[in-house]
Amino acid sequence: MAAMIASDNEELVKRISKLAKQNQELEDQIRKLLKQNEKLSKEIEELKDSSGTVKAAADPEKQERSLRFNMATVLFADIHGFSKLVEGMDSTAIMDELDEILIEFDAIVARYKIEKIKTIGDTFMCAGGIPDKNITNPVDVVMAAMEMRNYLNNYETVKRGPGNKIWELKIGIHTGPVTASISGKKKISYDIKGDTVNTASRIEAVSEQGSILISVMTYELVKEFFDCEYFGKLPVKYKDDLQMFLVKGLKPEFSIDGKGVLPNDAFRIKFGLIQFTDIQEIILDKLERELPPFLFYHNVKHTVDVVTEVELIGWAEGCSDEEILILKTAGLFHDVGHTVAYDNHEYHGTVIAREMLPAYNYSSEQIDRICAIIMSTKLPPKPTNLLEEIICDSDLDYLGRSDFIPVSNTLFEELKAQNKMGSLNDWNKLQVKFISGHQYFTKTARSLREVNKQLQIERIQSLITG
Repeated sequence: MAAMIASDNEELVKRISKLAKQNQELEDQIRKLLKQNEKLSKEIEELKDSSGTVKAAADPEKQERSLRFNMATVLFADIHGFSKLVEGMDSTAIMDELDEILIEFDAIVARYKIEKIKTIGDTFMCAGGIPDKNITNPVDVVMAAMEMRNYLNNYETVKRGPGNKIWELKIGIHTGPVTASISGKKKISYDIKGDTVNTASRIEAVSEQGSILISVMTYELVKEFFDCEYFGKLPVKYKDDLQMFLVKGLKPEFSIDGKGVLPNDAFRIKFGLIQFTDIQEIILDKLERELPPFLFYHNVKHTVDVVTEVELIGWAEGCSDEEILILKTAGLFHDVGHTVAYDNHEYHGTVIAREMLPAYNYSSEQIDRICAIIMSTKLPPKPTNLLEEIICDSDLDYLGRSDFIPVSNTLFEELKAQNKMGSLNDWNKLQVKFISGHQYFTKTARSLREVNKQLQIERIQSLITG
């Protein structure tokens, strides 16, 4: 019975491994298609520039160009209060209050890396995903909207006391493609247009006082984080009616006090797992641009393989969400140091990680753990804990794979190009010695690769002459 259960578990792990690989291949294809699409969009914009459809001004500060963003989240906030002003109130003081509120809104969107577009009277407009494209912009914008609402409520309570509000806020949010006109050289400003902008404005118009109303497009991208309530449909000309949802607050499991206002660590970790896609895009692009041409093994594919494998083994070994995030981040950065130097690349990778990760809200403790995991991949591997064992097994996963010999040959070519290795025969002898002394650390890796690894030794030995 125990043998049957062990066999079933091993088969399950193998199926998960296969699905993970297939998923990664699909992600690679999507990434390539998105890059091709961006390249075509850029070429189209350049063609427009040359045909004169983009305005050119004599003053460089006023020169404009256009860019298309495939996924931006647009927010319109109406800070309404004038209809409630009672006779005798100082209009100058009221305008000063509005300015104070708008200045704080500017600070809020800046904290969430959202671009303020403009203020029109008492209407505030901003957009996430501009100018830096990111996958998290719908969540960022809804979080900013909640903070705006909380700030205004607290502002009124402190200023006038409960029940004496003169300012009301209603917000409309929609996610979709936009075209951004970029002007200025020293001080760059953005204006955006398109159906997404118009729809966000219309959603704000039908929103109720004190409400954050989002489109179904935004809802689908944020519903894991927020408690939302169906609001109704917005008629859209020539299209199906658009469903809308009210954002009530963070889900209790993602809120510090369970009241849906302030995010907790569970929120930050789940958000980090989504945000990882943006970091991965940056690092993989860096590797494609900056890796030396002789790195036939330590290339982009190897990094993607390690990131995929640490997640697979991590889940199988019972790691938490935070540990999976730390593992994937370490896997992503473990070879980025090759862009600096071949030798001691692990250390150089930790330097790059320490420079980059604080901007993505990784704590100093998380960064220290990530750097320790990266350093554990230095040969010979000597892991001191489970996470280090997982990345060491993932880094040398190819030893037990069916494609071992062609992958091994790429490492040989890489070393030979740097005069670090002699003949292929010498390399095969070294490989036999290394594999014979190697042992996978985790139970998952042993069940997946250990048997195949023994076959590799026999295959290599058959290639050795003399």
